[in-house]
Amino acid sequence: MDTPQLNSLYQQLILEHYRNPRNKAELAEKTLEVHLANPVCGDEIRLQLRIEDDRIAAAKFVGSGCSISQAAVSMMTTLLQGRSLADADALAKRFTEMMHGSEEAAKDKALGDLRALRGVSKFPVRIKCALLGFDALQQALEKHPAGDKH
Repeated sequence: MDTPQLNSLYQQLILEHYRNPRNKAELAEKTLEVHLANPVCGDEIRLQLRIEDDRIAAAKFVGSGCSISQAAVSMMTTLLQGRSLADADALAKRFTEMMHGSEEAAKDKALGDLRALRGVSKFPVRIKCALLGFDALQQALEKHPAGDKH
């Protein structure tokens, strides 16, 4: 069970990523781009990746929306830098497990700052917000020629 202090730290981390997003910019020389929107709440993300030798050399995004969607994609792009496509896919799947209530996934240190979003799983209407960037990532990985290998 989270303590009130821990919940407060999580909220501060989410707001920090929302107010000062990491990797929010156009990516020069992108290999892949996926645009997704959630028409229900208005969240929108354009995820841009540069892939070199089956690794994510750079990950950036452009978007707008609620603090949950924007903080999640900010945290995600930070974790993607330098990862293999297989690791990126595993990260997306693990985060999705956490959003669907997996306590084991919520304790996984590999999720880094993304663990601050674990409380979102208690609010079904907000889960789509948190998963928007990861849905874009999974679509991008499927579009990549190596997508069927990971």
